[in-house]
Amino acid sequence: MSALSEKLYTRRRFKNAIALSLSFAATVFGLFWLVWILWTAFSNGVAALKPSLFTQMTPPPGSDGGLLNAFFGSLMMSLLAVLIGTPIGIAAGTYLAEYARKSAIGETIRFVNDILLSAPSIVLGLFVYTLVVRQMGHFSGLAGGIALALIILPVVVRTTDEMLQLVPSQMREAALSLGVPQWKVTVQVLYRSAMSGILTGVLLGLARISGETAPLLFTALNNQYWSSDMLQPMASVPVVIFQYAMSPYDSWHSLAWAGAFMVTVFVLLLSLVSRAIILRKKVHND
Repeated sequence: MSALSEKLYTRRRFKNAIALSLSFAATVFGLFWLVWILWTAFSNGVAALKPSLFTQMTPPPGSDGGLLNAFFGSLMMSLLAVLIGTPIGIAAGTYLAEYARKSAIGETIRFVNDILLSAPSIVLGLFVYTLVVRQMGHFSGLAGGIALALIILPVVVRTTDEMLQLVPSQMREAALSLGVPQWKVTVQVLYRSAMSGILTGVLLGLARISGETAPLLFTALNNQYWSSDMLQPMASVPVVIFQYAMSPYDSWHSLAWAGAFMVTVFVLLLSLVSRAIILRKKVHND
């Protein structure tokens, strides 16, 4: 090796070592804050857990209580968001993957979907406030569910599109060569192959909306009492956490930590289920 080549080789090794060190330092820095946040949420949340959390309503200032109505409100609005966003998202993703894969309109829809995917949730909440809340004249759980549906929708569209594109073309051709209609090929062949990936996308979307606060402040607002009427203001865990964390009362601070702990555990469980589904599909394919 000439002197010039050895010099270049040494310089590359030096740059590679610097880049590797900076990457490792950035990873440690990020993980440190992530572990600190998780530890703070778990330690304060576990200390605030008690049976009344699941049996009593959100209390007035300075009193003890629970988050029962907030848990129920979050469940109702998240369920409504999944019911609205999932079928529309799967239908849109199917159109993109099967009928507009490389067309101009398909690329345009993907571009718009990517914008919606990265749009701040508060903007979506303001949009639903203008479209629904102002027309109804008051806040409601229905508006909250629609706002959350707009958040979960692009996740399902993107996931469905990508999962269906991963299905081998030979499966479509084999089914079509037997005279099976296109819609039946999509429903009975393609969906069956991509179902685990689509389900994972729905779960990830559900995990994302579980902690959303901003869109609910503009749509469902809050309700101190039990309410199952989706046309009226409805309590939710993220909004209660936000309001109680900003309050001067220690009892409300404890409830906010308990709510944050429950949301963290819920998102963690959804992530584990999603990983398990992906791993199961990978093992099955191998």
